[in-house]
Amino acid sequence: MSRQERVPLRFLAAQAGISLRTAYKWLARFRAGGPGELADRRSVRHGQQRTLDQRRLQQAIDLRHQRSTLRRIARVLQVPLSTVGRAMNALGLGRLRNLEPKQPVQRYQWQKPGDMIHVDTKQLACFQRVGHRITGDRRQGCSPGAGYEKVHVAVDDAIRMAYVEVLPDEQQSTTVGFLVRAVGWFSEQGMTCRRILSDNGSAYRSGAWRKACRSMAIKPSRTKPYTPQTNGKAERYGLRPTASTSRPS
Repeated sequence: MSRQERVPLRFLAAQAGISLRTAYKWLARFRAGGPGELADRRSVRHGQQRTLDQRRLQQAIDLRHQRSTLRRIARVLQVPLSTVGRAMNALGLGRLRNLEPKQPVQRYQWQKPGDMIHVDTKQLACFQRVGHRITGDRRQGCSPGAGYEKVHVAVDDAIRMAYVEVLPDEQQSTTVGFLVRAVGWFSEQGMTCRRILSDNGSAYRSGAWRKACRSMAIKPSRTKPYTPQTNGKAERYGLRPTASTSRPS
């Protein structure tokens, strides 16, 4: 084809139904590799790194055990974030909680009733109309502003006997009052409370709580932070409905 017979690229792009930009892209591919370069291919980069060599993989593992985020590891290694995520997931290091082996479950149980009383609270939402579990419509079952009630639970470690009250809050005075009534109720059942275990809530760390325990000759204990399983008997009891729930008069 002579120079006079050449057709403008804009005209050819219009005939093919593509944009001028796409036409220039195809032209560049043809000039670089001939007709074979015009075949369909994936739109990802040719040089995208999908795996890590042994040196970089070990470096990524070391950084991960230092609790570095996947994004930071990708930035240090100068590789795509998806590549780092794929490698860490394959090794089971995708989640930070998998960096350390799980602690074996240590089950315990005190021998005598009253040796250890577990206490905890659970929040229950109040409602002013029938909820979606009955109507099936979440849009009509809302009760905004209805507030919450607190279920206070005291469970004996040895025989699982429980005392429960539904109270309006979990403030210091409310929690201490529940403790006094719970200990009194256990005493009526023939049990002497000697120790009590709670989480690290503000009411359980208050001076009024310690003073109340001291006046009743009870030794207070608290769980280690972020280990609710230590107080699992009360935690688990608060998750299920119970017929022993009562309200103080």
